[in-house]
Amino acid sequence: MLTNLSGLTQYYDDKGPQNGIPIIFIHGFPFDSSTWQSQVNVVPDRFRIITYDVRGHGQSEAGPMPYSLEFFVDDLFALIKKLELDQPILCGLSMGGYIALRAFERWPALFRGLILCDTRSEGDSNEAKINRANAIKTIREHGNEKYAEDSVKNLFWEGNTNNRIAEIANTKKIIEKTSSDAICATSMALAARTDTTEVLADINVPVLIIVGEHDKITPPIAAESLHEGIQGSELVVIKDAGHLSNIENPKDFNEALSRFLERF
Repeated sequence: MLTNLSGLTQYYDDKGPQNGIPIIFIHGFPFDSSTWQSQVNVVPDRFRIITYDVRGHGQSEAGPMPYSLEFFVDDLFALIKKLELDQPILCGLSMGGYIALRAFERWPALFRGLILCDTRSEGDSNEAKINRANAIKTIREHGNEKYAEDSVKNLFWEGNTNNRIAEIANTKKIIEKTSSDAICATSMALAARTDTTEVLADINVPVLIIVGEHDKITPPIAAESLHEGIQGSELVVIKDAGHLSNIENPKDFNEALSRFLERF
């Protein structure tokens, strides 16, 4: 469905009973909501499942630039208000996790649970900021295809090169279809995002932390830091997976997700 949020046309999908427990899936960068398909299919019937495309991604309008992570959080709040969702659970991967943590920091009473996948609370290091700048240069000089080719090498565990051929190809297509301007603007927004580490000690809702054992972008040590910072949180390491643990090993990811949702 398409709706107007924060002055932009944004895409979302709404499945399950309208009075069900709401769960919102927030995709990573630079993907779209279709990357959650394997999870949407296993969420119990008592949940109302929301997926959406972050501005500039998928079918959502790019809108004015530059971007800020705060704009992405504003869009999330606008979606929650639009759909009249009562204390949703947030499930965010990578960039989606950054959005989820910042949203909780800004409005903690709004949420009943968090699922933080292949993400971190710390802001970008200098090295990470330089890497984002180099990625922008690659896009400006060579286009999205070169950027997509380089990206999947870090996104997927090398052990899945021959095991997830279709998934890798589909991920490359999604990146290639994403507006190059939106990719560049989002890269800058992520580089400038705030550090949310201080809020971890204040999180008082159930939290599941998931990470691929071979994640090179937000490695298990970053997930362990989240786990140590959030009292009572659960940490699950997904075997045979890199940064896109929900796509690389959906079986183990979905088992962890389903177990966690039994708490609600």
